[in-house]
Amino acid sequence: MEIINNFLEFELFHFKNHSLTVFELISVIGIFFITKLILWLISKTLFRKTRLNKLDKGSSFALFQLIKYIIWILAIALMLEAIGIKVTLLIAGSAALLVGIGLGLQQIFNDILSGIILLFEQSVKVGDILEIDGDKIIIQEIGLRTSKGMNVRQIIVIIPNSQITSNKVINWSHQTQNTLFSIDVGVDYKSDVDLVIDILEQSVLEHPEVKKSDLLEARLTGFGNSSLDFQILFFSENVFYIEKVKSDIRKIIRRKFIENNINIPFPQLDLHLKSKVD
Repeated sequence: MEIINNFLEFELFHFKNHSLTVFELISVIGIFFITKLILWLISKTLFRKTRLNKLDKGSSFALFQLIKYIIWILAIALMLEAIGIKVTLLIAGSAALLVGIGLGLQQIFNDILSGIILLFEQSVKVGDILEIDGDKIIIQEIGLRTSKGMNVRQIIVIIPNSQITSNKVINWSHQTQNTLFSIDVGVDYKSDVDLVIDILEQSVLEHPEVKKSDLLEARLTGFGNSSLDFQILFFSENVFYIEKVKSDIRKIIRRKFIENNINIPFPQLDLHLKSKVD
């Protein structure tokens, strides 16, 4: 027993009035692995309940992130106490330094505060589709300072949380199950208006992303300089890849226009020349 005590009390490091013993090192390592184990158990329990109770995935992720941050803060405090550093004295002694650091890192603290707001408020969740600066992004992870998402070009985007909470952001996932979209097209003035409307509606219904039960409407919207202007309105659940859906529908419209001899005109300008007779 004395050999074990001597081993545990053996000093690995000594600096002024502070020393690090084998026992303190083992305590720090033990706290670290116990913390990892606790978080693993919480994660398994939380997400198992999510599957069983059909809870919202984003809400479960936000709750786990908050629990993780709190547990790690407590674990770090325990680690410092285990090696003989009093956390309260450390905070009090470095108050002036922390104020200086805080002034220099205002934006980072702003991002962290925004991350806490997002996790608590849950106005944005994992899996939501946001439109930021004209770019549609599906949120994959909400961190304490930044959030990670992927845009329609399959590029990972890192977003400071303050940009989500402070700027105007469209959350497409807060819409109803289907979202209304439109496609504009112009045709020759000689075209049959009723036939064009029928073709537009048939073209939309041919696409698998648009169900027949969805409300859709084709309408004549105006008289352009070179064309009759139409608009087709339709609902789709595929918000993230809606530009691909629109492209497919435009190709169907063009094919049907060709089959029915309906022309899409290009801008034309009539020039009248007058000759002056002496």
